[in-house]
Amino acid sequence: MDSVTHIVLGACIGEALCGQKIGKKALLIGAIAQSIPDLDFITSMWLPPAEQLLAHRGISHSFIFVFALSPLLGFIMSKGIRRVSFSAFTLLFLIEMSTHLFLDAFNNYGVGWLEPFSHVRISFNTVYVADVLMTIVPLIAALVLLFSSLDYHWRRIWTRLGIAWCFVYLCICMVNKLYISRQVEQAFKAQGISHVRYFTTPAPLQSFLWMVVTGDEKGFYVAYRSVFDENPKITFTFFPSNEQLLEPIKNEEEVVLLKRFSQGFYTVDKSSDTLIFNDLRFGQIIGWHDPKEKFVFHYYLHQPDNELVVQRGRFAKWDRASIISFLKRIKGN
Repeated sequence: MDSVTHIVLGACIGEALCGQKIGKKALLIGAIAQSIPDLDFITSMWLPPAEQLLAHRGISHSFIFVFALSPLLGFIMSKGIRRVSFSAFTLLFLIEMSTHLFLDAFNNYGVGWLEPFSHVRISFNTVYVADVLMTIVPLIAALVLLFSSLDYHWRRIWTRLGIAWCFVYLCICMVNKLYISRQVEQAFKAQGISHVRYFTTPAPLQSFLWMVVTGDEKGFYVAYRSVFDENPKITFTFFPSNEQLLEPIKNEEEVVLLKRFSQGFYTVDKSSDTLIFNDLRFGQIIGWHDPKEKFVFHYYLHQPDNELVVQRGRFAKWDRASIISFLKRIKGN
């Protein structure tokens, strides 16, 4: 999830676990505790871009990291704030960081739960990394807790609401995904679309319009499907994989790492003399508006211009027309 969601949800959890003992300090400690796994961005700053992709949400997002670090942080905090016991602080860090790992696994980036024993990335493709509807309730709750007095009689209700809503909304996203996946599989059968593998993932900022990607070694078909669509037919746009373009450099570390990161969902393009590696899991730039648009994640092989590669195309070309078409597409065809 995005940092804001982790911070405000962490604050609510901190309030629930330690608020009665240390007051509003629990909000700050909880927000920091749930953000700890994302500190891996600091260490990855000194790595080449392709290695950065796998370093993020790697060992710092593994359960062995959480179980090893929680007692240490619990011991340090209990020495500084004696009103909370070592076991209580350890439990706080354990719950906060485990929640972080759990939520991140529902995004499309992938999480290394089993690092360093396995490099498998867990990714359920169920919640967009920044979903306004998930964040808004714990954000309001955290602000109420921050600015209200400690004897505010609805304080406990706001705490519970901020925490519960995230998991209620997660359930809504899971139901939407199951519904979309069932419709997609029915469309595959009805339209005679053969496929080796496929995935569905939410389009930006919500959970009602989904991107569908299916294909094999020849290429991938991409489409968008709303939970409100009534027409059972799905219109796909084909993107050739162009795997042959990577043949001369297929054993280079940069290429090997990118293939591993993409989990097999990638295509390759060529612009002038530059090869471009596209990771399809992060969606297209306004793909619902222009089905032939390029992909958000486009990595220039053998080029230095790959900073913020995951973020670079996320909201490119968003203008009034594309936003209107986005909202219309959510409403269904």
